[in-house]
Amino acid sequence: MKDDFDSRSRPVPTGRAARAARMGGLAGGLLTSAAAAGARTLFQGRKPSPRDMFLTPSNAQRLTRELSQMRGAAMKMGQLLSLEAGDLLTPELAAVLRPLQAQAHFMPPGQLKQVLTKAWGADFTKRFKKFDVRPLAAASIGQVHRAQTHDGRDLAIKVQYPGIRDSIDSDLRNLASLMRLSGMMPKGLDLNPLLDDARAQLHEEADYEQEARSLQQFGALLKDDPDFIVPTCYEDLSTQDILAMEFIPSDPIDTLEDADQATRNHAAERLIVLMLREVFEFHLVQSDPNFANFRWQPETGKLVLLDFGATRRLSPDLVARARAILRPALDNNLPGIATALHDLGLLSDALPTKTRTEILSMVEKANGPMLHPHGFDFGDTSLVSDLRDRGMALGRDRSIQHIPPTEVLYLQRKAAGLFLLATRVRAQVTIRDLFQRYS
Repeated sequence: MKDDFDSRSRPVPTGRAARAARMGGLAGGLLTSAAAAGARTLFQGRKPSPRDMFLTPSNAQRLTRELSQMRGAAMKMGQLLSLEAGDLLTPELAAVLRPLQAQAHFMPPGQLKQVLTKAWGADFTKRFKKFDVRPLAAASIGQVHRAQTHDGRDLAIKVQYPGIRDSIDSDLRNLASLMRLSGMMPKGLDLNPLLDDARAQLHEEADYEQEARSLQQFGALLKDDPDFIVPTCYEDLSTQDILAMEFIPSDPIDTLEDADQATRNHAAERLIVLMLREVFEFHLVQSDPNFANFRWQPETGKLVLLDFGATRRLSPDLVARARAILRPALDNNLPGIATALHDLGLLSDALPTKTRTEILSMVEKANGPMLHPHGFDFGDTSLVSDLRDRGMALGRDRSIQHIPPTEVLYLQRKAAGLFLLATRVRAQVTIRDLFQRYS
């Protein structure tokens, strides 16, 4: 265990200059490797493409390793990009970035102590009966530790990596330059709207005081819901860089795979209903679909909700436009669905006719089975596989340069994440009944 702890423990590089130098070193290494790959291809009598030159196994490993060690906005943006292959990247580059969805490296004990001392003072250890320096989890912006206070509170404490908040803007600029340099972005594609919104979201996620407020909001909204548990926030130990929460004993959500069919069905249905409530009742959405944000208690059947840093307030206009797609979907009215998708910004007049036709064909293929009155079996992956393959084909089409509004992308990503989760646990859900409540 000690070897694993040591191998995953890496200091977080702090300061914009240090992080920029790290990104510059990464770019240089990628370029050197790409040049060597291009030379080998030319020697074989073939013309190299930027995609083939950059997407070598060694470059893929170098990119994911470096972003994982840097953490912060660089890693977070890599995660976001990997989830949007059909809209932004080639599927190949999205696959390269996908390992960033796994846990990051974490701070060594010395750096952790510096962060905690800055937040709580040099005598912070007197507050705790026990504090485990080995984190329970590590992500792009912070890591989580188990602790117990002298008054008996059992805590999960999220600690933000040092310097992350101050490096968000420069990290995003440097990563965007690297993505363009790789040749994997379509020429002429304007990333600025996405980067501006990502910048705003990351600054929000790096503000743990704001996340504490979102945690408390969801706790109040779901306090009478028998299916969900939201941890209590402890304000006396929370700061802008520290979020102290109640520790809730629970298992990873994907362990539901081993539960009986009725339990799997119920869990998936409740999570889908929760998203519908978030959109149409709360107008407040936890937009991060990472499986780690959902856990469950086998003994009670309750679902535990974690990580509210990506909580987004929805405008009444967006809620109305989202609701407008439900009725045509229920009626299998393809022209009505097309109008609603256009109003949401998911379809654009600028898209080639063949692309619009293919997108609507995919929607039509998915709509019937998904809204069948006898329910949809997420365990039958034939539909999922077909849609994935067709979506990847669209992602390879470099003539597509349409980026939907980021507020819609967040909803799309959350829905896609729940779809994948329901598929993972092979749930059977009558989605038609759920949609009808809000149409």
